[in-house]
Amino acid sequence: MALDPSFIGRSYPPTDPYEVGREKIREFAAAIGDDNPVYGDREAAKALGHPDVIAPPTFPFSISYAAAAQVVLDPDLGLDFSRVVHGDQKFVYSRPLRAGDRVRCTISIDNIKSLAGNDVLTVRGEIAEESGEHVVTSIMTLVARAADDEAGE
Repeated sequence: MALDPSFIGRSYPPTDPYEVGREKIREFAAAIGDDNPVYGDREAAKALGHPDVIAPPTFPFSISYAAAAQVVLDPDLGLDFSRVVHGDQKFVYSRPLRAGDRVRCTISIDNIKSLAGNDVLTVRGEIAEESGEHVVTSIMTLVARAADDEAGE
């Protein structure tokens, strides 16, 4: 069943504040195998003009993906998450995420289209400091695979 395009433009409430922690940044950098010192050494980050360690460029995915649960779990949208694959990810930065930032993410649906029976959903997450300062926009594409009629799905 195709997703309803009338959901394009729908926004969901901002998330509770998420405090970006130094240790979370270090853990994320280690998990992706990036040993850039600005992700774990305050002095290295300060030498480049940052007030504290900064997060790797893909770190906001963890924040926006958690916030996107509002879309995925919206019963009115009717997305079958068991058929969803992550199709694409982009980030547009105003500045890096830094340890100590307290951010909220506001999720909205930018686009819904059908391609070869698959539903393609573009979800935008605006990540901003509690003060309202924009930090990064996360744009993810989710693909809900079409049911396989031959397999009885």
